[in-house]
Amino acid sequence: MNKKATCSSLLSRGALILIGYICLSILPGVISSVWAQSNQSNKKVIIQNTKPVGFKDSAARGSSKTNSLNPALFQRKDPNEIDLDSASNLDYRVIQGCLRRNFNEDNLPSSIGIDNQAFSEFFKNQTKTFFDRMRGDCIPYAAAFGSRNRFDSLSIMNGPIQDNKTEVWTFTPSAFGGFLVQQDYLKNESKHLTEIQLPLRDVLYDPRKVGDILPVELVWELNSLIKQIYPEDNSSLENTNSVVRLIVDFGDRERWAQIWATEIIDPENKEVFASAYWVDRNDIPGGFFTGSGESLERSFWTNPLSYRRISRGVGSVRASSKRPSSSATAAQTAPPKQRYRTHMGIDYAAPTGTPIFSVANGKVVHLGYSGAFGNLIIVEHPGNYHTYYAHLSNYNVELQVGNEVRRGLEIGYVGSTGRSTGPHLHFELRKNGVYVDPYASKTQLDLWSMRDNESGQLTREILLLGSPIKHN
Repeated sequence: MNKKATCSSLLSRGALILIGYICLSILPGVISSVWAQSNQSNKKVIIQNTKPVGFKDSAARGSSKTNSLNPALFQRKDPNEIDLDSASNLDYRVIQGCLRRNFNEDNLPSSIGIDNQAFSEFFKNQTKTFFDRMRGDCIPYAAAFGSRNRFDSLSIMNGPIQDNKTEVWTFTPSAFGGFLVQQDYLKNESKHLTEIQLPLRDVLYDPRKVGDILPVELVWELNSLIKQIYPEDNSSLENTNSVVRLIVDFGDRERWAQIWATEIIDPENKEVFASAYWVDRNDIPGGFFTGSGESLERSFWTNPLSYRRISRGVGSVRASSKRPSSSATAAQTAPPKQRYRTHMGIDYAAPTGTPIFSVANGKVVHLGYSGAFGNLIIVEHPGNYHTYYAHLSNYNVELQVGNEVRRGLEIGYVGSTGRSTGPHLHFELRKNGVYVDPYASKTQLDLWSMRDNESGQLTREILLLGSPIKHN
């Protein structure tokens, strides 16, 4: 599996990280040895190139601001034509824990609620040598279930210790019958990852401090992510010493910077209040899921602004505001029929100049003026999705048609160009050219749910990248 992963690369990459924010709890054996070899234990880590790269140029220069693109991108189609994803795993859930060791360790599946005799036999046959390498007094596990409590995946780790001897085995059903097992080692998975701890208060309220540590395109993403997983029943956490623990790949010329795991934790007793993990995909944009399996993507795909107030959603709006003449006869007491036109998209009221962010990775396929849309940016995403950002006052000056952009990149600014009655962002999401209302309760896209073949990736990330799980 192509991992964008580690802790030990912090020194070589240098991420302008203040030493007070660096956490060395993950992979203590690996980290400490690398740190000692570098002889940098009491020095600041300085980055030489602080300018993040939020987009890549995949097209020839010179075709920047143009309206020449596929006319089908501007055709209005019936929203009823959209084929919603009916195969998505809507009842997906994850359980995790650390099962106390005993003499019947190969009975672990049934002990945690996996009622599948065929899998229990497979598990028993495959793990005869795994338990010989156990360390600690419990067996960390993360198991996923689909609809009707169907077994989706199980990951187990050889003890609640994260170092260069940590290994995780992940079991999943095979599409051809039977089961599959994948073996992963933390020393291999963590080569590109860095662990960071940030004060929760800074993440929620002071993006400038976070921007001194993370690439700018990750600041918006992290703030949005933490606001989603922030536990409402602990609304005073920001007034404590709670921290946000991150596992980050700072990226390079070949891959985007990426948050792979995040947790809100108490640094003293290591209690985890909330967590989220990134699931990578090839055919559609990747997505974040919580440690219990809840998808967070719907909110990301409806959050293109750092400040926003929804002024109008998908539906019908009056086409004319003309009032009936005062000379109308008394017989015309019934109000005249009002003409309506369909308003596709969502309007976010915001001051002119408010930054607008790409809601997901994709490629810019249009950047320029387009009639009623005014200044418009269209971003194409994997899976034949497109997002539209209209009525802009201006664009990111470095952005061009053909650029590949990362989620969280600042692509434009709120304005009132085109057919607009005031400063706002007109935002649209389309799949296969058909308008989608992302706020509709019945809308369920493959972007926003766990698919069966992705389950194992989440359970293994929970064990490899999450804080060590305490025994049940």
